[in-house]
Amino acid sequence: MFMVTMLNLKLVLALSILSSVLLTTSLAQTCKTQTFSTNKVFTTCRDLPELTSYLHWTYDQATGNLDIAYRHTGITSTNRWVAWAINPNNKLNPAMVGAQALVAIPQSSDGSPRAYTSSIASTNTQLQEGTISYPVSGLSAEYQNNEVTIFATLTLPNGTTSLVHVWQDGTLSGSTPQEHIHTSPHANSKETLDLVSGTTQAASTGNSRAKRRNTHGVLNAVSWGILMPTGAIIARYLKVFKSADPAWFYLHITCQASAYIVGVAGWGMGLKLGSDSKGVDYDTHRTLGIILFCFGTLQVFALFLRLNKDHKHRFYWNIYHHLIGYSTIIISIINVFKGFDTLENYVGDRYDNWKNAYIGIIAALGGIAVLLEAYTWIIVLKRRQSESKTSHGINGAHGANPQQV
Repeated sequence: MFMVTMLNLKLVLALSILSSVLLTTSLAQTCKTQTFSTNKVFTTCRDLPELTSYLHWTYDQATGNLDIAYRHTGITSTNRWVAWAINPNNKLNPAMVGAQALVAIPQSSDGSPRAYTSSIASTNTQLQEGTISYPVSGLSAEYQNNEVTIFATLTLPNGTTSLVHVWQDGTLSGSTPQEHIHTSPHANSKETLDLVSGTTQAASTGNSRAKRRNTHGVLNAVSWGILMPTGAIIARYLKVFKSADPAWFYLHITCQASAYIVGVAGWGMGLKLGSDSKGVDYDTHRTLGIILFCFGTLQVFALFLRLNKDHKHRFYWNIYHHLIGYSTIIISIINVFKGFDTLENYVGDRYDNWKNAYIGIIAALGGIAVLLEAYTWIIVLKRRQSESKTSHGINGAHGANPQQV
């Protein structure tokens, strides 16, 4: 009886493992269960890792003919474009710039998709219709069950065994495709595909770039956007208190120097991101960043050029220091918000959280500055009244005794 029970347990266990393997295999190969209205069959298919998309292909290496069907699911609105593209430069970063695309957009008459080719010059292209560098035949598209499928045959150069391909979707303005968003699924919808074996190399650098982009944002928001105005508040209000002299000066220098060092690190990272993202242009944000670096450097020089309080040219140094300093703070805050605008397409919902957090910090610093402004003016006015009484003396103007007049 015990032996029979053990055999049954082993049989159940074996069947469970077999079922799990079959189920996992089935789930991992969704594309193999897909069919087409034309009853067309392809030799190889792949479930793409992003945007619930699938690529089916048959490749004749001798002729270079690549017969493909690209299926993009989840298109519930007819106000969206879908595209699949090959980058002839075989570059994953940037994979979109220079890519040769097959595009499908809905027709205004009945919503059925129209397919055309487009050569992508930059990431903010509107996918204008035009010829591409590969001969294309049999280009068509269909829309069924919230899925857009693009069919085409491309002729690749002799000896091609692998390629970098990209897939995307985005919104339309009328019949004009708009730039797609840059959240992680869209940023990572690219890979190197071996046409013969079907193996791939994912775009792992997308996460690395995202980390660098986020680090750049944090460094600059903390340095230029928080430490700089904090240092100005310290200098303007603490020096009113005689007991804080010269501590306020060293606190001010420490805060501003830290802001400059951290800010330059963030600025350098931004330049690197820009050089690695050809075709991605944020002209205003970059220009303001360069101006900030120049103004910050001028403030560092101001420290070395600082004159004594009783120097005859100290007045002009004060004008220079305050003008550059307050200009730096204003531009810093503006550019932090410009940076948030560039992040909106990359981080999705987190954009509002980060922006609101920074607004809260700046509002708190502004509130503190207003309260200190009022309080220090009270102290200054009282001090002037006290000094005025002292200078006049308790017996009359200039210390004169009324009885002697």
